[in-house]
Amino acid sequence: MADRANGVYRCAMRRTAPTAVLLCALAAPAGATPRAPVAALALPSLRATAPDLDPVVLARALDARACAAARGDLDGAAHPERLAIIDFALPSTARRLWVLDVQAGTLLFQLPVAHGSGTGDDLATTFGNDEGSHRSSLGLFRTAETYVGKHGRSLRLDGLEPGFNDRARERAIVIHGADYATEAFARTHGRLGRSWGCPAVAPDAADPLIDALEDGAALFAWYPDATWLTSSTYLHCDRP
Repeated sequence: MADRANGVYRCAMRRTAPTAVLLCALAAPAGATPRAPVAALALPSLRATAPDLDPVVLARALDARACAAARGDLDGAAHPERLAIIDFALPSTARRLWVLDVQAGTLLFQLPVAHGSGTGDDLATTFGNDEGSHRSSLGLFRTAETYVGKHGRSLRLDGLEPGFNDRARERAIVIHGADYATEAFARTHGRLGRSWGCPAVAPDAADPLIDALEDGAALFAWYPDATWLTSSTYLHCDRP
């Protein structure tokens, strides 16, 4: 058992090749309003259906989604059971975007996804929230409405984390299709092309992906950035 910001994690060790991971639930401090438990690897079927997804990243994404649900941030969502996860610690050539149905315990998509030109070349290293930075943003987003723009049908994202991604809408950070986000492009150039901060996918994947996520699903963009990891209120749900 370990204390964390006046809450208590009750954890059990599970060994899964190649690492040992913790299964944890957060008990509310005395007198606190109960909230959804930390969902860290609470659904073994997700580990089985998405074996390439880092279990730590999955755990943190489930934590953030559970926190958002407990706070009402997913109220009225068309697809509250769906969770998209981007692991920006992986190179752009990897299939580093997963879409999970948390309720059913199934994998819906695993795709390559581009990052912003201000974030890095093949490897993402630098993230931001500022207009004109052309950087990808970290943290938890809620998907919103679609529109048709210069990249065709696109899906707007609303960032839920102040200082990290809450300017996504004004920056026009959206899911869209792009020729530079294909595996063929990566084979030719050694990396995907880069966006202005949007999580762009291959054109033939864009419509099915948007259909699965539009009008209210959670999207979690991960990178082991020390500032975000210590500051995110979705990863530390006991904070206001």
